[in-house]
Amino acid sequence: MAEMTSYQQDIKKATEHLTLPQQGNILVTGATGLIGGCLVDMLMQHSLCHVYAMGRNIDRARTRFRLYQDDKRFHFLQHDICEPLTWTTDFHYIIHAASNASPNFFQQSPVEVMKANLNGLCHLVEYGMKHHLQRMVYVSSGEIYGEGDGSIFTEQSSGYIDILSPRACYPSSKRAAETLCAAYCKEYDTPIVIARPCHTYGPYFTESDNRVYAQFIRNVLRGEDIVMKSKGEQYRSWIYVVDCAAAILLLLAKGQSGEAYNVAHADSNITIRQLAEKIAGIGGRKVVMQITEDGNTTPITKAVFSTEKIEQLGWRPLFSIDEGLSHTLDSSDGQSCA
Repeated sequence: MAEMTSYQQDIKKATEHLTLPQQGNILVTGATGLIGGCLVDMLMQHSLCHVYAMGRNIDRARTRFRLYQDDKRFHFLQHDICEPLTWTTDFHYIIHAASNASPNFFQQSPVEVMKANLNGLCHLVEYGMKHHLQRMVYVSSGEIYGEGDGSIFTEQSSGYIDILSPRACYPSSKRAAETLCAAYCKEYDTPIVIARPCHTYGPYFTESDNRVYAQFIRNVLRGEDIVMKSKGEQYRSWIYVVDCAAAILLLLAKGQSGEAYNVAHADSNITIRQLAEKIAGIGGRKVVMQITEDGNTTPITKAVFSTEKIEQLGWRPLFSIDEGLSHTLDSSDGQSCA
């Protein structure tokens, strides 16, 4: 038997005290993505449910879930969430984690990003209502908070978003999707809980992911120094994907329908430059500053999340940012840095 990776050991540790569904069928959309894939791993290893992993790329799924190819509890559904579901299977639990969260999509395909976030949610909820849905978690995003004023984001926060910017396709459609969840809860009594993850990192990010942490990790895995084009002063909350997935599964069991919960690690708030320095240090590389006058910076200079609400459900993260980044590098393979 192959030795467990740090990531696999982390999954075992994180699920020891979780209450996971042990009967029925559970659907995870966006299953080949960072968060969705981790959710599938947790459920396959520590739940007795039949796990239905939905995604568009069957080749990626075969590679990502090769450990489960002979397990009768695992089912891959090749499907674009923008299209209605045509199966007859009852999905008793749904975790909707499908979304184009990579900034390059926001620039190249803003229409498709919005359609996926809104139409995809409608298709899932309408299907679930007809097929014995017991509980759903909608994985939203901390980007719904918009530009902050330096205050810590609570679930009641709402900052400015330039709605005429194509870049707003993501936070605006995520906001609208959350309202749609609340509307379904109110009008049809549909049991939906909303998770708002902060910036999430971990192994098995996709080759198209160009978020900063993925770029930094690719640099280190290739034996390169990390080159920064800006000062990297943006201050953000970060969370290791195993902790993030564990929080989402906690919300599946204990979250209140119609409510939203921040998912973050209160002790993992750092700047982009600090993130780069940590990743470079773990990989034995260095950070090289090449700042230009037109160096791009994000409008969100501080995005720090309150976790008080989810902590009231018994939530606590297990992995420090140093542990999470180290385990990410330990567990990453060739496909993660393609």
